[in-house]
Amino acid sequence: MPKLQTPPIVAILRGVTPEEIIDIAAALVEAGVRAIEVPMNSPDPLVSIGKLCAAFGDQALCGAGTVLSPEVVDQVAGVGGKLIVTPNTDAAVISHAVGLGLTVMPGFATPSEAFAAVKAGARALKLFPAGTFGPGHIKAMRDVLPKDVSVYAVGGVGAANLKPWIEAGVSGIGVGGELYRPGYTAEEVSQRAKTLVAAWVDQTTQ
Repeated sequence: MPKLQTPPIVAILRGVTPEEIIDIAAALVEAGVRAIEVPMNSPDPLVSIGKLCAAFGDQALCGAGTVLSPEVVDQVAGVGGKLIVTPNTDAAVISHAVGLGLTVMPGFATPSEAFAAVKAGARALKLFPAGTFGPGHIKAMRDVLPKDVSVYAVGGVGAANLKPWIEAGVSGIGVGGELYRPGYTAEEVSQRAKTLVAAWVDQTTQ
């Protein structure tokens, strides 16, 4: 995965609509977030992803989450998406995305899943749901995974509990509801993103 500028935060915009994607994404980018995913179970996700990539593809890594098949990888790539995030470890999805030159971040829980994802070509993994496993899981995985593989914590990680995850060795985090939920305004997203970015910077520069 391309090394994200600090902070390495992936914003998960589950439920975002095509009508609001530009304003929400602008708030995130202005706050310093440099990776944005629109989950495929959002309303008209490909429309939103296309608009997102056209407007911010040169400033942030943009693409789709909850990608479950190679066919969806093709659809996302077709509208300009460069980021493929999955909730699971599916070698077919991973290898197909890698073959298209896309950045893929598959979800994993166990060492077997992590190494299967790496074997399929992934160089960024997401522990999901991270809150269920805890920072100790990341620390143990870090001891055995290749050093060039990034590990992100997604689910249950946010501004209030960053320290133990950073100490455990996470490369970055993925954040959903703490940044965006349906109904949040761009102004609300802006404030939430600034708080999260400030927390990351504070915890990594001490």
